Amino acid sequence: MNDAERLRHDPAMRWIVGGKAAQGCAASPSQMGRFETQWLPAEKNLSALADLSGQWIDRVHARRPPRGVVLDMDSSVSPTHGEQEMSVWNGHYECTCYHPLFVFNQFGDLERCALRPGNVHSADGWESVLKPVIERYRGKVLRIYFRADAAFAMPGVYECLEAEQIKYAIRLPANQVLQNRIGYLLKRPVGRPPNEVRRYYANFTYQAASWTKPRRVVAKVEWHPGELYPRVGFIVTNMSRPAERVVAFYNKRGTCEQWIKEGKGAIKWTRLSCRTFAANAVRLQLHALAYNLGNFLRTLATPEPIKDWSLTTLKDKLIKIGAKVVSHGRYVIFQMAEVAIARQMFQEILRLIAELRPQPPPALA
Repeated sequence: MNDAERLRHDPAMRWIVGGKAAQGCAASPSQMGRFETQWLPAEKNLSALADLSGQWIDRVHARRPPRGVVLDMDSSVSPTHGEQEMSVWNGHYECTCYHPLFVFNQFGDLERCALRPGNVHSADGWESVLKPVIERYRGKVLRIYFRADAAFAMPGVYECLEAEQIKYAIRLPANQVLQNRIGYLLKRPVGRPPNEVRRYYANFTYQAASWTKPRRVVAKVEWHPGELYPRVGFIVTNMSRPAERVVAFYNKRGTCEQWIKEGKGAIKWTRLSCRTFAANAVRLQLHALAYNLGNFLRTLATPEPIKDWSLTTLKDKLIKIGAKVVSHGRYVIFQMAEVAIARQMFQEILRLIAELRPQPPPALA
């Protein structure tokens, strides 16, 4: 909203919007504000907005069908600096904030998200975020995998995933019973410690008091040079692969945290400054759509030399750049410098984008 007045006159933005905006002006800040805070927060509109990211991802997968999908769920913090509704102090993050919940797939696409008050548990409301994603993929892919940290180590999560035949790896908080099961690995090895990290794995069956049945637990013990005590981690899983591979699979969950950082840095989805909670929930969903558009650009329409660029780099070098606009009666020319993107690279990006358009139906003879 802060840039709306300037962007409504921007030639590139007007041509993207199309319609009357191409020759006149795009929507004014007041018009956009009413649309965002009065129309979109309606329950039906907000629900449709939350479903839109998944619909976009389905269209992407129609072009790039995956054999399996890996879902990563995590929460994050969106600090607030005003009197936003349901903005509450969070003792863990030590700030007044909102506490949104996200689900990503292995391609970095944001499958679904939800805004929550700042003082809720990290896993609060996981059903309303995860179950619609599972429902979308049911019968479309061969296998679904799920990863999450210890906040989601709850019997309800396990039972839901097992009922859907989803393979999962979830961090399990340590306790004395688990520690005793691997006590033989927690004794400091005899002899002079080497200069490299020593890793040991174990797996066993364990049933907590709140569980209805025993489940497999994988343990990893790391002895680091110069450290007196080992680093210990436990993962509950229903996967049959060896313990070392289960740990390697779970460790890739870290990319989900990186995608959240990209959303904060490139898309600025922590800017939730509306007064009402519903309006801020709308703004988070709009940010999610913007993030997915950027990630689609990165995964579908960027040449190999820039495939690893972050969203921030893509925004600064490809999107947020200046150009000289030359307008003629039948066309408009955007003249851009080759400082950030070479002409051949830009042509390749435009070619890849053009290939994403639906092919016209064949002409009848």
